[in-house]
Parts: sequence; C-alpha cells; structure tokens
Amino acid sequence: MLPLLDLTSWLYHLKHHVRKLTDFFPAIFFFGGFLWDALTIGRNVAASDLLIFSGYWLVAGLILFIISRPSYILIGFPQPTTQSKSRYFKWLKGLLSRGYARFHYPQLPYFLLQFIFGNLLSALFILYFKSASHWLAWLLAFLLGVMLVANEYLEDEYKQFTLSWALFGFCAMLLFNFCLPFMVGSMHAIWFYLSTLLGAGAAYWLYKKTPNHLGSIAPVGVIAALLMLAYAADMIPPVPLVKRDIAVGYALNKVEGSYQLSQQPASWWEFWRNTSHDLQVIPGQRVYCFSSVFAPSGLKTRLYHRWQHYDSKQGWRTMSRIGFTLSGGRYDGFRGYTYKQQLQAGEWKVSVETENEKTVAVQEFTITEVKTAPPVVMMKY
Repeated sequence: MLPLLDLTSWLYHLKHHVRKLTDFFPAIFFFGGFLWDALTIGRNVAASDLLIFSGYWLVAGLILFIISRPSYILIGFPQPTTQSKSRYFKWLKGLLSRGYARFHYPQLPYFLLQFIFGNLLSALFILYFKSASHWLAWLLAFLLGVMLVANEYLEDEYKQFTLSWALFGFCAMLLFNFCLPFMVGSMHAIWFYLSTLLGAGAAYWLYKKTPNHLGSIAPVGVIAALLMLAYAADMIPPVPLVKRDIAVGYALNKVEGSYQLSQQPASWWEFWRNTSHDLQVIPGQRVYCFSSVFAPSGLKTRLYHRWQHYDSKQGWRTMSRIGFTLSGGRYDGFRGYTYKQQLQAGEWKVSVETENEKTVAVQEFTITEVKTAPPVVMMKY
C-alpha cells in the first residue's frame, strides 16, 4: 500500500498530466467525431442518418437559444398565484439555483455547441465527399473539411454569437438540401433553392426568438446567396444522389442479376487498378458506358449520359446526351448504360447528369484506333 505522501504526490502529478492533456481535447474530439461518423454513416444516405443529423441540429438550436439568454432557466418560471404554489416554486427555484451554482461550468454550453457543430460538419463533409464527382464539387467538400478542422479551435468565437449563427444557418441549409429532395422524391432545382431558403429562414426565426439578439444574423443571408450561386455553377454535388460505379468498356451482358463489362486491362505499372482508361478499338466497334448511382427509396428522376469529345480548337464538344430513368432504393445503386459507335480517336469523357445538368459522376478515357481487337478482362458490377 502506498504511503499517504506518495499517494498525494501521485495524485498531484496525475492531475497535472490531465490538465496538459486538455490542450489536445480539440484534436481528440475532432478525430473521434470524424471516425464515429465515418463508421456509423453507411455507404449510402439513409433516412436514419438524416434523423440523427436533424437531432444534432435541433440540440444546437436549443443551446443557442439558452446561452443567448443566460437567465432563461432560472428566471423563466411562471410566477405563482397562490401561497401554496409560491412555496413550491420557491423550493424548486432554490433547488435549481443550488444545483446550478454547484455544477455550473461557464464553458460547458460553448463546448457542447462546438462538439455538436463538429459532429454536424463531419457528417455533412462525409456525405458531400461521397457525392462529389468533379473538381468543383470536390472544392466544396474540401471547404467543408477546412471548416470541420477550424471548428475545433474556435471555442472563444462562439461567445460572440455571429459565428454561431453563421454555422447554425450553414448546417441547416446543407442538411435541408439533403432532406427536402429525400422527402419529396424529386431532384428538381426548385427543391435546392427552397431548402436553402428554409435553412436560412429557420436560423433567422430562432435569432428573432432570442430576446437579446446577440451577434449578427447577416452572414447567414450571405452564405445562402453563395450556396445558390455555387449550385448554379455546378459546384454543389447533386445530393442525395451518390455515385457508386462508372466504367467504359467493349461489351456488356447481364448474367444472373449482375452486369459483366469487358474492359481493357490496366498496364503492368498501373498496379492500383485492374482496368485501363485507355481503350483500343477497331473501326465500328461499340463502346459502352456503365454507371451505378444510389438514390434514396421513393426518389425517381431521370439521368443522362453526356458523351463529349475534346477538340483542340473548340474544347469539349457534346456528341450526344442519352437519358434513362432512375428509381431509387437499391442499396448497390441504380444501374444504367449507354453506348456509341464510330468513336474517333482522341480524348473522351462521359458525364452522368441529372435533368437540370448537375454532374453526378465523370469518366474520362482515351480512344486509340487499332486493326485487331485487344485482350480484355471481364468485370462484374
């Protein structure tokens, strides 16, 4: 058994090390929250995910409402009208006051708000990261990642409230961008603009409900305008659609519920993949594009394959845009394909697009004309 002095010294050193560890709490909570969301969010977007994220957002709103009027909990009781009620309310108020004085930690609400915003941003980052398919959409996903990291070191800024309202409104808009198309079963552009306005409106409504109006709500309007401009520029991934697969090849067959696509094998030095993006075709040979896109159950929309060829003078020229209907609900994604013949040599790309020309996925490849058919490898999708 340790002597009393040794035990006291050990406890002192333990307390010292724990205090030093608190400096790393932001990083610990960041990686822990990100790992938790990465493990709990499935390969696709489920209704349960959106319910959990909505719960996060509602709790963040409740905390914002409470900390913007610190006396709300203790002073906001209705005044008693009778002597008996007066005694009860005095006792209850005294009990809460003593508990508040004993356990109150001034930083706790801001820490909780930071933690919830971190969870929301990490979850939204993962969902948008899954849906991002080209460099503009990847840029938005990257900006979300930057905000996620920055959130872990902005605890003091929350006390000025302007940042808190901005993040609250931003999370609301991105979350509603997922939820509204999910609920109505449509990918029309009107639902994106409406969901963005609803998210900004929800933040403004809560701000007006707080009596002190701490901070400024103006950045929420700026963020809403920027999001709508980014959507018009095709920077916003067409959530809740998520790309699963896209590939090009020579022949496509359906065998026992799966598609088999013959593709050109990768060169020996391309050890990280099985197939090549360079296709050697003989004159008149068909080239297929196969794609698989996940959509939530109940969502029906029409997707298109846009075939484009690169011209050194005119840039990317659209050669055809072929559509097919998508019906959501299949876990491995809705599968569709198109094909073309007589493709001239050079650089090509096929974009999977929504009806309003928002890009879901892009596959670039090079066509080289040969006289004899090259060896192929069969891939199952």
